[in-house]
Amino acid sequence: MIEHSYVNSMSRVGHLLSWLPAPLGSILLLLLAAGIALLFSRVITEALPRLPGLRRIQFIHAIIARLRTTIRNFLMIIAASAALQATTGFTPATMTFLEQAFLCLFILNLGFGIIKTFRLLTDQYLNRITAKEHTDDITARSHQTQIRVLRRLIEISFGVLTVASSLMVFHSVQKFGVSLFASAGAASLIVGLSARPALSNLIAGIQIAVTQPIRMEDMLILNGDWAWVEEINATYVVLRTWDRRRYIVPISYFLENPFQNWTHSSPSLICSLFLWLDYQTPVERLREIYFEELAKCPDWDQDKTSIGCQIADTNAQVISIRLIAGAADANGMWNLGCDIRERMLRRLRTEMPECLPRGRTAIVSGTPDQSPWPDNLVAPPVNRPQDGPYRGPDMPASPPAAMPGRS
Repeated sequence: MIEHSYVNSMSRVGHLLSWLPAPLGSILLLLLAAGIALLFSRVITEALPRLPGLRRIQFIHAIIARLRTTIRNFLMIIAASAALQATTGFTPATMTFLEQAFLCLFILNLGFGIIKTFRLLTDQYLNRITAKEHTDDITARSHQTQIRVLRRLIEISFGVLTVASSLMVFHSVQKFGVSLFASAGAASLIVGLSARPALSNLIAGIQIAVTQPIRMEDMLILNGDWAWVEEINATYVVLRTWDRRRYIVPISYFLENPFQNWTHSSPSLICSLFLWLDYQTPVERLREIYFEELAKCPDWDQDKTSIGCQIADTNAQVISIRLIAGAADANGMWNLGCDIRERMLRRLRTEMPECLPRGRTAIVSGTPDQSPWPDNLVAPPVNRPQDGPYRGPDMPASPPAAMPGRS
């Protein structure tokens, strides 16, 4: 009923434009119908959010703001296609073409409007996830990864179907599609070979979303750099390094190559650092100093089961002390290591300077015709009794004057 009244109104307006050439009058009639629909859509998009019951509903404001252009195009296409029935200045071929064109635009506008609505809904869900505070955000990052990857795949698939459906309203495109379908064997082979990298990345994107070897904001090691997963697109991944550089990596890389993911199961990490000290270092006292200074570090995760202070290695000059402690994440691990190293060196310089590494030199005096290694520097014979445990060498009561000293 409303459509019939609208067509009658447009017919009256067309009679008013009958003094113009028929094609020009019909074009002006279509433009007038589209202009009226544009003004009406502006009234709707501006007045609807101000209604008393909808002022406080933020979702209504968000969806109108996101779909404002889509709503206007939708109303303009409907108004112009309805006014087309009231025109008399077009030939039958032109009328058929315009009907197909309006139907094509309607399908395109409807399809991409659905895509925009779907993106708005997923954005609302992602914002709700990120707004919450999580003690362990692996679940939230898993949801973000799945939604972002699958959303892009759905958008691409639905976009292709929308474009294909809109173009199929034209008879020439239908004939081309039938001929392409008839030669599907050769065409599929050519398309498959040319699109193999894109298809492999799309399939890899589905595998990434399901198996999740990487997630949003995971910390990876790539080419020796710390990098965080910033974006996961349908065919590539954007990694952000600590110095704000970006790696653009094909998504199939993470299924075909080994890499390090430091936050796959938990963001917490163990900080490990080494101190090279002298052999005279009292390890027990050093361990007490380490525990005292660790308690003052703000980046320590307070997990006492993951701390340790041990002699990890030795060589001819120094001993290697390994200090370990837990941190909440990779940034905290790095800051914790720097903080502990600075605190321990400050305590060692002030309280135990003899623990700092140093070199040892033996000063030997003698004439050129003498042996370069005097007899008094030769180690005394070892007293190895035939029975009983080994009790060490028979050292003299007082060391000889020429024994090597410390420098």
